[in-house]
Amino acid sequence: MSKRIRLVVLVMFALSALALLPAAQAQDDVFRVAAVAPSATNDLAFSQSMFDALTLIDEEMGDAFEFTFQEGTFIVDDAAVALREWAASGEYDLVIAHGSQYGAIIEELAPEFPDVSFAWGTDVNTFGLDNVYAYTAASDQGGYINGYVAAMLSESGNIGVVGPIEVGDAKLYVDGFKTGAVAANADVAVNVTYIQSFSDVPLATEAANAFVANGADILTGSAQMVVGPIAVANENGLKWFGTQSSQAELSEEAGVLFQVYRWDVVLMDIIAKIGEGTLGGESYVLTLENGGLEMVLSEAVAAEDAEQIQEWVDMLSEGIIAGETMTLPEAEA
Repeated sequence: MSKRIRLVVLVMFALSALALLPAAQAQDDVFRVAAVAPSATNDLAFSQSMFDALTLIDEEMGDAFEFTFQEGTFIVDDAAVALREWAASGEYDLVIAHGSQYGAIIEELAPEFPDVSFAWGTDVNTFGLDNVYAYTAASDQGGYINGYVAAMLSESGNIGVVGPIEVGDAKLYVDGFKTGAVAANADVAVNVTYIQSFSDVPLATEAANAFVANGADILTGSAQMVVGPIAVANENGLKWFGTQSSQAELSEEAGVLFQVYRWDVVLMDIIAKIGEGTLGGESYVLTLENGGLEMVLSEAVAAEDAEQIQEWVDMLSEGIIAGETMTLPEAEA
């Protein structure tokens, strides 16, 4: 079954499930979602991945779906105000806290509003609550593929990784990238700098420039601060590998391969379950196998190179899905 057909089936399932909602929730058969995120909807990373997913669902479900999205809420206390107001209003069928920093808020709020469904990530902890969904991404899978391809393409054998904070899907991506790179070339040098911030673009730019000065010919990184390293890759003729959202347009000729989070895979299932009366208590993980992770090749890659890269992507994806390829070091796994 193609991903497009799968999404249409999920949409039809979700629409039929709306009919099962209590009158107070159904609100004229419109499923309403409110989401808060730490950065902009066009950050080409974490927040955009969720906004794109909600936009896709909105396009598929039409008048049966509405969503509110509060971007740029990196201050946790501000997010807490919005989340509480949405939960207390009774207007929303699902309230999403898109950011691991919001976990403590959800743990506190959810018991106060047992009839409201909450979702948060990236994490797998539902706090043992029946009205909380948790979601995360096995970003090490796409990280492994990116790392493998990067090592195969690197001429200097020197790759720079700009990480935000060593937690969650960001750490998984970096660890997977390193594992994949070494699997392709045991002699490759993968140098990692965690800048201890998801949003500090100047600091990320500084780290990327340091990699260039040290001879790197490929860069990668995670979180919304990657706009800085992408600019460095463009200016210095390096190759760029991305994650969370497609950064093809911004990375221009530097862009090669991107791991894209498809949160709509998770959200459509949550919508269907809420329609059946299940408000939470489950966690989700985006993977290559369930279609939640997609590897997107930049159109800037030359046709002859694109064919070879796609062969690597297909080969590696099959191995990961089959469980034959370990995407993390043994200790991490």
